[in-house]
Amino acid sequence: MTMLRVRLNTTIRATERRLAGTVVSTICLALLTAVSCPAQDFSAKPLRVVVGFAPGGSNDIVARVLAPRVGTSLGQQVIVDNRPGANGIIAAEAVAKSQADGYTMILTGVSTYVLNPLVYIKVPYDTLRDFVPVTTVAVMPQIMVAHPGLPVKSLKDIVALARRAPNTLTGASPGIGGLSHLTLELFKSLAKVDIEHVAYKGTSPALADLVGGYVPLLVSDLPAPLPLVKTGKLRAIAVTGETRSPLLPDVATAREQGFPALQATNWLGVMVPVRTAPATIARLHSALTAAVDAPESRERYTSIGVDPLTSPSTAAFTTFVREEFGRWEKVVHQAGIQLQQ
Repeated sequence: MTMLRVRLNTTIRATERRLAGTVVSTICLALLTAVSCPAQDFSAKPLRVVVGFAPGGSNDIVARVLAPRVGTSLGQQVIVDNRPGANGIIAAEAVAKSQADGYTMILTGVSTYVLNPLVYIKVPYDTLRDFVPVTTVAVMPQIMVAHPGLPVKSLKDIVALARRAPNTLTGASPGIGGLSHLTLELFKSLAKVDIEHVAYKGTSPALADLVGGYVPLLVSDLPAPLPLVKTGKLRAIAVTGETRSPLLPDVATAREQGFPALQATNWLGVMVPVRTAPATIARLHSALTAAVDAPESRERYTSIGVDPLTSPSTAAFTTFVREEFGRWEKVVHQAGIQLQQ
């Protein structure tokens, strides 16, 4: 996760150096202007953090750690609203069309923000036209896990098994076209094996079928399967970060197992509808940053395999998202994924 943190910090510094004549500068100037504006009063009703995946997945876990602390900062209850389906598209469309008053925000990651517009022929939202990125909140590696009954302990074991019995091995992910799906596709391409992809509406239902033996492999963000790995109900095969997870020190990275190109780190962030007032965005940014940086939040995130990471401005996060489009477009093109919604 170090490289992603470095890329985001580099983006921040570059953004600060080029403010004139860009969309980013407009956002920065709007936020500076917002300092003199009255702060948004959130006393009317609870706020909603919309999550585009089922309860129990990493997006949901991160949101539920943040929600009460953001609520305390804003003096109002914050509710986590799960709207799973279509790899976050249902949730993103709902938030894009919601009233831009600061009461509705979405927490999601690279899959919904960046990959959906690249892999789907038509998506009912434009990430940078319909939303304002407020801040990143967390990053985490992907992990490949297996049912204990599958006779594999490493990526090379999976390759050998897939070649011994072609067209029989299946691998699940929390959603078609998402980061976990692309990580699986990248592994298949690098290893030159065929593993049939099985898409679920979130990590939690995929884990239930994996534990039940209905699917033998799963690729997902680290936090959700971590407890099942620790109790022996699942076997960890590899993590896709640059280094081993301190929570699973015996699990080798994909790089260590001979797949240096198999690196995938998810980031999560919060966005609001584009018409949201700059003063409101500024207050939400402050509340979210404080919630992520709270010692109890950082301790909780670290315990579940999440690395807290915030951006100091919406400008930096906006530029970072733009750069992510360029980075992942090459991977999507290589994988040859194009989907109908």
